[in-house]
Amino acid sequence: MTTTPDTTQATPAAPGTPEFAPLHIGPMQVWPPVVLAPMAGITNAPFRTLCREQSGGRGLYVSEMITTRALVERNAKTMQLIKFDPSEKPRSIQLYGVDPETVGKAARMISAEGLADHIDLNFGCPVPKVTRKGGGSALPYKRNLLRDILRQAVANAGDLPVTMKMRKGIDDDHLTYLDAGRIGAEEGVSAIALHGRTAAQHYGGTADWSAIARLRESVPAGIPVLGNGDIWSADDAVRMMRETGCDGVVVGRGCLGRPWLFKDLVSIFEGDVDYARPTFDYVARAMVRHAQLLGEWLGDEARGVIDFRKHVAWYTKGFSVGSELRVRLAGSSSLTELAETLAQVDQEQSWPIGADGPRGRTSGNNRVVLPEGWLDDPYECARLTEDAESDTSGG
Repeated sequence: MTTTPDTTQATPAAPGTPEFAPLHIGPMQVWPPVVLAPMAGITNAPFRTLCREQSGGRGLYVSEMITTRALVERNAKTMQLIKFDPSEKPRSIQLYGVDPETVGKAARMISAEGLADHIDLNFGCPVPKVTRKGGGSALPYKRNLLRDILRQAVANAGDLPVTMKMRKGIDDDHLTYLDAGRIGAEEGVSAIALHGRTAAQHYGGTADWSAIARLRESVPAGIPVLGNGDIWSADDAVRMMRETGCDGVVVGRGCLGRPWLFKDLVSIFEGDVDYARPTFDYVARAMVRHAQLLGEWLGDEARGVIDFRKHVAWYTKGFSVGSELRVRLAGSSSLTELAETLAQVDQEQSWPIGADGPRGRTSGNNRVVLPEGWLDDPYECARLTEDAESDTSGG
């Protein structure tokens, strides 16, 4: 079995179609107007490389979340996470931070040392270990703190564009996205992305695309608004843009085990509806390629295959694999073992019906864990403890 799936691409069309235009983020022109969402433990350099291979190098691919304090202190794990493949252009880093001064230092470090070409700020993470410290999707509730962080990031980023990604709010009683979008525009961000869910929803239920439309209406036209949530296929991306008027889409869970979704997105935005519907042999080669890239990145083949295990269920969803082989695939410890086990699956299986549906976390209606008294006053200056940024990177 070869380890590299066919990634041949047709000659790229001229950016833009009569209906859609390239996405402009500061000096960057992104075509198609598609961004890979940061996902902890997923959007590392190997996965970004795999997605870029499928798209012919088009689109924008963001690193997994990087904690600002860990970056400023040059934590070894964090410095590994911000390593980009030489083929990655432009390079995009997402930062998480709750202290304006530390966020400013991190932005200045990235700019001064040429570590990336674009900085995205995380105000959307809903996991308890982040929100209980006032970070992620909890932070925009404190309007003045949000403004201070954005101001420090933009002021210290030099010529690099700074963008922000957020959710609708903490829950339906504490929506923040319109205020946060206004503050972001006033502080000079280059684009704003909205996941159409609250923190309480986590990844459950259905994303509210109407909120994306309202944000697009409220933000000045010169600042792109990107939509995120429930993009499981290329058709979903186009439908979101048509229904909301947003300027681009951010793809998260829809590409889990489906890196060729970015090939489909290039196709649909360039007027071609001949989407990838790979047989299992193609999927198997992509799986081995993914594990191989992880091993090269980590400097150890076995570690790469072990890290890949979490992707197995996503890649094989819908295919007839069998419980015994699934267990063996999820327990593989070498590329040879992974490839040999995959070879025992029917390679000619066609793309299964319904395989484009939801993947990844689907929990919802959770109580959001917040610092004590967090909701008392949305404008009161929050005083967060130093351990709010003591965690290492990765979400």
